[in-house]
Amino acid sequence: MPALLAARRAGLTTAIVPVEVLAEASLVDGIDLHGAQTLAEVLAWLRGEPVALHPPPQPADPPLPAAPDLADVVGQPEARWALEVAAAGAHHLLLTGPPGTGKTMLAERLPGLLPPLTRQDSLAVTAVHSVAGVLSSDYPLVASPPFVNVHHTTSMAALIGGGSGMAKPGAASRAHKGVLFLDEACEFGQKTIDTLRTALEEGEVRIPRRDGIARYPARFQLILATNPCPCAPPKETDCICTSTVRRRYQSRLSGPLLDRVDLRVRMRATTAMANADAAPPEPTAVVRARVLKARTRAATRWFAHGHTWLANALVPGPALRREFALPRQTTALLDRALALGALTGRGADRCLRVAWTLADLAEADRPTADHVAAALHFRERRAP
Repeated sequence: MPALLAARRAGLTTAIVPVEVLAEASLVDGIDLHGAQTLAEVLAWLRGEPVALHPPPQPADPPLPAAPDLADVVGQPEARWALEVAAAGAHHLLLTGPPGTGKTMLAERLPGLLPPLTRQDSLAVTAVHSVAGVLSSDYPLVASPPFVNVHHTTSMAALIGGGSGMAKPGAASRAHKGVLFLDEACEFGQKTIDTLRTALEEGEVRIPRRDGIARYPARFQLILATNPCPCAPPKETDCICTSTVRRRYQSRLSGPLLDRVDLRVRMRATTAMANADAAPPEPTAVVRARVLKARTRAATRWFAHGHTWLANALVPGPALRREFALPRQTTALLDRALALGALTGRGADRCLRVAWTLADLAEADRPTADHVAAALHFRERRAP
């Protein structure tokens, strides 16, 4: 597929591909496509000889995946709210809590809250998956935001991409326009996980090769999940780690990486009795409706000012501080945190982006001081 997309950009109108990839190739519009089983068939067709090349199949809509529902997640109201905010603004998220608190369940439900992929994005994601060799032969088009779960034993090459010969996309690129989930994030090698910093800032990965640099898109939402300590007991009262051990464990996530994570939530174990009197959890459909409304509100606002940002997380820092600067009384807490050195400039920009998302969810025209305070509080929620 990437070759066909490049051919279309170059103005070519006809292409012959192996019949085995004809279904995948037919996803590219604007090209007269034929499938061949052998090179002899191609040569015969080029000479004008009568040969029956294979026509592309009729496109079939892929079945909708059975996405897990938020209604399955009982309790954890703060974490559920953070997930909604993350979806509404395309923000990165850190979930910290003992085993069994629902960190993975929440992460798996983020794709169901996201807007559907546009045709252009769907083709871009499908092209990456094609190069990676992970496309389904029955339904090659990737129509929904992908969810890529990465284990802490994953190598740097598997995370970012690489390999002998042609560099293949790694997990970061396969999560393009979707969600990259790193479970047990503190168990990753620091050098491995820090390679994501470029992707988080620039939306692509660059893989050095002998003859140049391979580039793949990697504009994903990152969810990090981690236990608060290495012993990780289900009950925090059973923890045998000292405060020094806990701090050392959490410091495996470097400051520069955490500075790029907008939302941080501390999850605690709950009991069935504690949740018995709680209201039934909202299903994905209800939360998704609010998310899409907030996304539309944000995109409409930025477009009205001549910008094409589709989510608040994509708004550049200079625009937040100049063209869309908030009154001093609104950002007083943020300014104080900056003055005290408790927040970096990058962190302040990310707080402002979250504040805009909170305002969009509240259907407010612009963030208030309460929205800024809530955004700042999200960055302070870490395990003790």
